[in-house]
Amino acid sequence: MSGILYFVPTPVGNLEDMTFRAIKVLKEADYILCEDTRTSGVLLKHYEISKPLKAYHLHNEHQATQKVIEDLKNGQNIALITDAGTPGISDPGYLLAKAAAEENLEILCLPGATAFVPALVVSGLPNNEFLFAGFLPQKKGRQTKLQQLAAENKTIVLYESPHKINTTLEQIKEFFGDHTQISLSREISKKFEETKRGTISELIEFSKTKTLKGEIVLVINNTAHQNTEKPTRLSTNKYKNTEN
Repeated sequence: MSGILYFVPTPVGNLEDMTFRAIKVLKEADYILCEDTRTSGVLLKHYEISKPLKAYHLHNEHQATQKVIEDLKNGQNIALITDAGTPGISDPGYLLAKAAAEENLEILCLPGATAFVPALVVSGLPNNEFLFAGFLPQKKGRQTKLQQLAAENKTIVLYESPHKINTTLEQIKEFFGDHTQISLSREISKKFEETKRGTISELIEFSKTKTLKGEIVLVINNTAHQNTEKPTRLSTNKYKNTEN
């Protein structure tokens, strides 16, 4: 009898965001795949989980996938986690899910933490229909991707790193327009969680005056009516959570 491949979300910030079911699955798995054994070791130690850890990341996933498939066929239950959030969402996991599906193996993804959903909800922007685009291409195809996204009549969600945020905001202004409404969330579920809302021009000024840290989520209002709405005043939400 084949084993089960579990995709287990882990906290994006606050360790208390781990679910009871996620802890149970990790404790019962034969072994755990993770991006960084040191990062995952902190989480597992916190929840008193003692299981073998095996590296599974962007640099070895092609080579490691076949061995995992073989272990699943031999009846082992295997859990995949990443450094933070849901595996496969801008993180390693797609190739493994694809390979397991092709072999008709059982795959279960637990519901849990991911960064873009809280950012979308608190943005105050239309969320009945949205497009999650993850990280933009680093260089080749970046402008083409922005052009494609600007043609979409829906809210756009992007991930960005702190050292690229200023460039990305300037490019959003170029492709989406001066009065585009946007929300910027960072340090989600951590002590210094913060969300800024306003026009793209206002967010550019904000980012230039402050050194932003942590993974950033951008929510862009690109719906048909957005440019006809009166721009909202730049606002701030700050949440004080227990830092991990």
